[in-house]
Amino acid sequence: MTSEIRRTFYPLINCADTATSMEWLEKAFGFTPTEVHRDDAGKIVHAEMRYDTGILMFGNGEPGKSALYVAVDDPDAHHDRAKAAGAEIFRELTDQDYGSRDYAARDLDGNEWYFGTYRP
Repeated sequence: MTSEIRRTFYPLINCADTATSMEWLEKAFGFTPTEVHRDDAGKIVHAEMRYDTGILMFGNGEPGKSALYVAVDDPDAHHDRAKAAGAEIFRELTDQDYGSRDYAARDLDGNEWYFGTYRP
């Protein structure tokens, strides 16, 4: 059985200092922080902001490099399919503290994709 994509995509922005970027978006444009998850040292590892009906996600990674997060029903099956299609898995399947099970892959052109069970 093939799992279906939820047809929900979220922009994922990697920042050198997520807190500063979030503060700027809130002040300049009225984005509203809805979730902030920190590591033991207090650094933001995942955050979300809402703007009207849109959701913008923040994560750790190469600053300024954006990606796309694709919500899927079965990330394990998607992981296997991505590998079989030649993707480079650069973050293996992981259960996140904020409830998602996800992984990250680079396609054949080097574009980064994140797939997981994200539920807003």
